[in-house]
Amino acid sequence: MVGGEMVGGSGRVLVMDDEELIREVCVELLTDLGYDVESVDDGRVMLDSYRKALLEGRPYDLVIMDLTIPGGMGGREAMAALLKIDPKARGIVCSGYSNDPVMADFKTYGFQGNCTKPFQFAALSQIVKEVIS
Repeated sequence: MVGGEMVGGSGRVLVMDDEELIREVCVELLTDLGYDVESVDDGRVMLDSYRKALLEGRPYDLVIMDLTIPGGMGGREAMAALLKIDPKARGIVCSGYSNDPVMADFKTYGFQGNCTKPFQFAALSQIVKEVIS
C-alpha cells in the first residue's frame, strides 16, 4: 500500500477488539468513510453477531479482528470458527505483536489482510477497501 491517503468505501464491517477506545475509533473512522460499522469485544460475541446478521439477510462484508483478547476468544480462533459458519467470510487480523506468526502468514489462518497496531488510519482504510472490493 503506497501513500498515506484515506480511502472510503461501502459495506458492512464488524470490528472485534477488547479495547473500547480502539472499537470507538474504528467505528467512527470507518463510518466517516462510508461503511456501516458495528463492534464487539470478543470472538464469541462476534460469532453470534455474524450468525444473526446472516440469518437476517444482512451479512457482514468484513470482520476486523484483534489477534489477542485476554481471557476471551481472539482472532486466530475466531476466524477458524467463522469460516465454519461462512466459508466466504472475509477477515483482517490486527495486532500490536507484529512478529506473531499469524500476522506474518495471515492467509494460512484464513484472513485476507492484516494491519499492525497502533493503526495507521490511511493504511487501515486502504486494506478495508481492498478486502471488501
